[in-house]
Amino acid sequence: MRKVFGSVRSRAALGATLVVAVALVAAGIAVLQVLRADLGDQARLKALVDAREVASKIAAGAGYGALKLDEDIPVQVVDEDGRVRAVSEDLEAVTGTGSASVTPVAGGEDDDKDDDDGAGRVSSEEEYRDGSARVDGERGDYVWAAVEATDRWGDDVTVYAGAPLATERGAVTTVRNAMLLGLPLLLVVVAAVTWLVTRRALRPVEGIRREMATITASTDLSRRVPVPGSYDEVARLARTTNETLAALEASVERQRAFVADASHELRSPVASLRTQLEVGAAHPELLDLDGAVEDVVRLQRLSADLLLLARLDAGERPSSGTPVALDALVREELAQRLGDRVPVRTEAAPVAVPGSRGQLARVLGNLVDNAQRHAVGGVRVAVRAEGRWAVLEVADDGAGVPEGERERIFERFVRLDDARSRDDGGAGLGLAIARDVAVRHGGTLAVRAAPEGGALFELRLPTG
Repeated sequence: MRKVFGSVRSRAALGATLVVAVALVAAGIAVLQVLRADLGDQARLKALVDAREVASKIAAGAGYGALKLDEDIPVQVVDEDGRVRAVSEDLEAVTGTGSASVTPVAGGEDDDKDDDDGAGRVSSEEEYRDGSARVDGERGDYVWAAVEATDRWGDDVTVYAGAPLATERGAVTTVRNAMLLGLPLLLVVVAAVTWLVTRRALRPVEGIRREMATITASTDLSRRVPVPGSYDEVARLARTTNETLAALEASVERQRAFVADASHELRSPVASLRTQLEVGAAHPELLDLDGAVEDVVRLQRLSADLLLLARLDAGERPSSGTPVALDALVREELAQRLGDRVPVRTEAAPVAVPGSRGQLARVLGNLVDNAQRHAVGGVRVAVRAEGRWAVLEVADDGAGVPEGERERIFERFVRLDDARSRDDGGAGLGLAIARDVAVRHGGTLAVRAAPEGGALFELRLPTG
C-alpha cells in the first residue's frame, strides 16, 4: 500500500477523490433532506386543502350522507364520540385518524333536525398525522390533515383528508439511486483527471530530478537543470536549483584555486628552508640562520592564516560574550607594535561591539600591516560611532588602490603589482581574512580613497 501511494500523483489523486467524495456525500444528503422536506410539505398542503374543502361543505350545511367525496382522495369524518359520519368511496381501511372504522353510522339524523339551526364554522387550526389507508384494494402510506368543523346543527366533527406519500418516497428513492450510480463514476473521473493533471504538472520536476542525478554521478557542476517555460512554482524551483548549482560550482572553483594557491605559497618557503638546511648540513659555515628563521616565521604565519580561513569557511561564529571596546583595542594593539616603518596616529572615540576580541585584533593588525607596506609618511587609525554602527578606519598616504581593483584585493592570494614581492607583500591573505571576519561579525569592510591621498579601509560593525 505504501508503494502504491508513494508518489505525489497517487497521493494527490487519492486526496482529491476523498475530498470530492466527502463533499458529494454531504451535498447528496442535504439535497435528499431538502427534497424530502419539500415533497412532504406539498403532500401536507394537498391534504389540508382537501380537508378544508370537505369541512367547508359541512359548515355550509351539506348533510353527511349528501357529501360527494372524491374516491381518489381518502376522507374520513369523525365526530366527538369517535363515530364515523362519512367516508370517501373505496376507502377500505385506515390508520392514523380518529377512528379505524370506515363504516358510517346508520340513521337519518340530518333529516330530523331543524333546517334553521344556523351556519357552521371551520377551525383555523390544523393537525397532521402519519398513517396508512387501503383504497380500492391498494394499501399505501398517507399523511393525514385533520381540520375541525362545526355543522349547522352545532355538532363538532373532525375531517381527515389524506395525501399519499408514495410520490415523495419514490422521488427521493429515484434521486438517491441516481446519486449512488453517478457518484462512483464521478469519483473515477476526478481521480483520473487529478492523476493526469498532476502528472503533467510534475513532469518538469522529474526532468530536474534526472538532471540532478546525472550531475551527482558525473560531478560536472557546469551542467544545469531544464527550466520550464511556465511561471509557476516548478519554474522557480528550477531557477533556484540552477542558482544553487552556480554557487556550488563557484565555491568548488574557489576551493580548488585556494588549494592550488596555498600549495604554491607553501612550496617556496619550504624549498628555501630545505635548501638552507641542506647547505648548512654540508657546510655549517655557510648556514644562513637568519634566513631560515625568517622562512619558519613565514610558514608559521601562513599556516595560522590558512587555519583561520578554514575555521571561517566552516561557519565559525564569534562568541557573544563581553562586548569589545574598539577604542581600547586600538590603543592596546598599537602599543605593542614597536617595529613599524612609519608612525601611526590614532583618533579613537569610545565605542563597543559584540564579537571576538582576538579576531577583531587580527583584522586591525592586518589592516595596519597593509597600510605600513604602502604608506609614505604615516598611517591614521580612527574609531567613531555612527548611529547603530561602529566605524574603524585605517588610512595611509601611499599610492592608494585603483578603483577597478577595490574588490579584487579582498580575494585570497591576490597581490597588486606593486606588492608582488613575497618578502614585502605577504601571501595575499590578510585582507581576505579581514573581510571574512567582518562578515562573520555582521559588518562590512570596504576600501576607498583616503583624504591623505592613499587608501582608506573602512570597517563597519553593528554595536548591538
